[in-house]
Amino acid sequence: MTVKEVLRAHTAAHEDASAETKGEGGRVPSVAPAATVAAGRASQELGVRRAEFELAVHLGLIAVTGAPGGGRPRVHEDEIARLREQPGFPDALVERVRTVGTAQAAALLDIAPARFTRLARAGCVSPVTFYLNRYRAVVWLYLADELAAFAAREPELLAGRTPPGMRTMLESGADWRARNWRSQRIDRLLDRTTDPWARTAVQASALDPVQLAEVVDDPYERAYLVRVRPEPVFGRPGSMAAREAMAELMLADDPDEILWRRVNLTLELDSAREDRPAPRPGDDGGARATPPARAGARPRAVRPAPAAEPAAPPACTGASRPAVVGRTTRKGLLGRLGWRGRGAG
Repeated sequence: MTVKEVLRAHTAAHEDASAETKGEGGRVPSVAPAATVAAGRASQELGVRRAEFELAVHLGLIAVTGAPGGGRPRVHEDEIARLREQPGFPDALVERVRTVGTAQAAALLDIAPARFTRLARAGCVSPVTFYLNRYRAVVWLYLADELAAFAAREPELLAGRTPPGMRTMLESGADWRARNWRSQRIDRLLDRTTDPWARTAVQASALDPVQLAEVVDDPYERAYLVRVRPEPVFGRPGSMAAREAMAELMLADDPDEILWRRVNLTLELDSAREDRPAPRPGDDGGARATPPARAGARPRAVRPAPAAEPAAPPACTGASRPAVVGRTTRKGLLGRLGWRGRGAG
């Protein structure tokens, strides 16, 4: 065999081996990243406005993935293809994220705006987002789909006299709008992660620094919770006033809600400590970082945190909301919480 023949044989063998490691189109499946597009491009391809796209992500209707090395999340092309193949696209997707304010909500339910406001304050319907008007007042927005479901579920609340229990609640100054918004926001953030420390951080976000320090007395653990806390992938308020409003609305402000959040935080913290310790100065990276998750997709089930079944306000049994802690709560757990009923009564 001549030298040229040897070289030709070697080249052919090398090309055959390379071809075996490639997929269709000559790409290497093991290293080629999945095709993704930026959020702006994705919203254009889906035929929705940017605000509608961001709300769909928040609601878990569109799955996104973290960009390599950080940065804004991106959307897989196969996710866009999945959504485009759904019946009624894109109108069906737009309708699922359509939001209305008080006046539009009242018109949708065919009731007076004042009556709708009473229903919202009583916790019968829950806002999904908000904005600040020119007077820096919070304006709540509601999903039209959820309002239609409420009307079908509780038609007796749309006409006639206000039930006595609800009337007593409202006369005492009760307003469940922020509380319901917090509850749904926390639930959706929890849906996006199974990491115990990230879940603990979500629960911690509803407590002010004093309350948090009473439950999580280790300063290194509190610092770690700040580092691993999941944030909404889109839709963060841009102005200083909006950020201040968000920070204020995030905090539980009623004694039974505070206790409920402390119980959830304690149970999640126990789970996180069992999984791994929080890192401390001088650690060599032994504490694992929060595993990346594809936002919008439902992760595997995790151990539920609540210690008692939710209790609904009077006459609003169909609305979802956080709960007061019932008699099933153990004294030992309350002792760990350092709870003495401050502000109760």
